[in-house]
Amino acid sequence: MSVKVVIADDHEVVRKGLAGLLEGSDVKIVGEAADGDEALKLTKKLKPDVLLLDIRMPGTDGLATLERVRADMPAVKVVMLSTFDNPTYVARAVAGGAHDYILKGSTRAELINSISGAAAGQLPMKAGELRRVATTMANRVAAPDPNIPLTQRETQVLRHMALGLSNKEIAQSLTISVETVKEHVQNILRKLSVADRTQAAVWAVRHGLV
Repeated sequence: MSVKVVIADDHEVVRKGLAGLLEGSDVKIVGEAADGDEALKLTKKLKPDVLLLDIRMPGTDGLATLERVRADMPAVKVVMLSTFDNPTYVARAVAGGAHDYILKGSTRAELINSISGAAAGQLPMKAGELRRVATTMANRVAAPDPNIPLTQRETQVLRHMALGLSNKEIAQSLTISVETVKEHVQNILRKLSVADRTQAAVWAVRHGLV
């Protein structure tokens, strides 16, 4: 059975390249979009199994588009496509509900496996960056270092902060309110005796939390 896909990328050469790469497979491209707004319109109209979504586009970028698609069309799986192997992008994609995150330099087999796996609701590729970052974000086990004065939840929020997520994205990821996130952030800054989120993130990296 074929998998219907809409591709959203602001570079025509990338869209055509992906279309050529997927030719002859069970993945069928039913629509192409050059920006986030067009991607939303096409996804609503064509109801694909998977939206292959570039993370950086002019206007409504991929992450903002992801949020809209997950809210309005939760049945559509979203695979983020990026040139950047960037943990912050990956973490924001995880928080927004992306099914997978694949690099533009991936092989044909990796691309097809990611799209087909998303359509089937399978876990992302084992070696994928998304799996690694998602595991870091989901880990609630407090670090064994007794010098870390944080609760399990505070440690988890700190990991998200170190990955560059906003309070809203942390709230989405952990399914808690933004107000609760703000409380945790204030407690973290106070307990670590740091002035801001950047210093907290540096502390987290130095202590091996991310």
